[in-house]
Amino acid sequence: MIIKIKYKTLIIFTVIFAAAGIAAAFVTLKPPAVSVEGEKDFIKWVDFRVSYEAMDKALKADINSIDEDIKLNWVEILAYLGTRYGGDFKRYNSKDMDNFIGKLKSGMSIEELTKDLKHYGYYYEAYSAVLGNFVGPYEIQVKDEIDPEKKVWVKKYGLKVFSPIAAGYSYGHYDDFGNSRSYGFKRVHLGNDLLGSVGAPIVAVETGRVEALGWNQYGGWRLGIRSLDNKRYYYYAHLRKDHPYVKTIKEGDIVYAGDVIGYLGMTGYSTKENSNNIDTPHLHFGMQLIFDESQKEALAEIWIDVYKIVKLLHRNGSQTLYNKETKEFERVYDIRFHNTPERTSKNP
Repeated sequence: MIIKIKYKTLIIFTVIFAAAGIAAAFVTLKPPAVSVEGEKDFIKWVDFRVSYEAMDKALKADINSIDEDIKLNWVEILAYLGTRYGGDFKRYNSKDMDNFIGKLKSGMSIEELTKDLKHYGYYYEAYSAVLGNFVGPYEIQVKDEIDPEKKVWVKKYGLKVFSPIAAGYSYGHYDDFGNSRSYGFKRVHLGNDLLGSVGAPIVAVETGRVEALGWNQYGGWRLGIRSLDNKRYYYYAHLRKDHPYVKTIKEGDIVYAGDVIGYLGMTGYSTKENSNNIDTPHLHFGMQLIFDESQKEALAEIWIDVYKIVKLLHRNGSQTLYNKETKEFERVYDIRFHNTPERTSKNP
């Protein structure tokens, strides 16, 4: 449910998306970032089809290597396999990853192993835009083992992004990316719908800046957050009627991964603000990739299938509690990162 493309543009985009299979086949043959005189050189299309199994295995390899002599990088691993498979992870075999990791651990460099892979650079840049800031060092609060009423900070390394729905709130979803939608005009679905309960806390997946906040007839009450490296735009839509957002949040705020930002609802499909016209309560969650600012609000927008990413994020839910004074849900355990601006919303 795109909200930032004009009516005529969306009609054209629908036609283009219908040809995505052709476009995807093309990018497996050569990188889509073509440099010509007078034109910027940046990636124009990404068809992200990395399997959950491959992401899970590469993530564990990265985390488990943190104290080893050779540190592995899960994006490099996935980019290597993506290059080998032409982006089609239906061909994924765990032995291929084992063999590649074995070569890295034997002392071979990533440059040596990819020097003859013509399109490795494209896949590494594309997959880095999707996953590059998902893993790394951070500090998070945990219960003090001596005094459970207290919290202490501990240093960790691993997945530092969160599920878009808070821990303890069940939801259902399936891979509905590209399915048809008919409200207003025929178009395609460019996100993943997470079916849950009205009022379930919605949290920021990644630390970023609030870029969009307000009503849109397609997404209802919606919120857009841009990652601090400007490569990812997270779109949360159909938020709750009357109380869609945490009251203190506003455009321009910095929010941290795991912060409560709003509440699941069923608003949208109406030009009348604050209308519940969605049949089933759910969160529409989408991710747009941005390699150049010309792609932000234009025909050339790149939205990827996040279904498998949501599955990966499900393991890292942000715990929340209801604050009777503020009448808001707030995170229980805070998180902080090195060289990251302080949050500007009051959460927690």
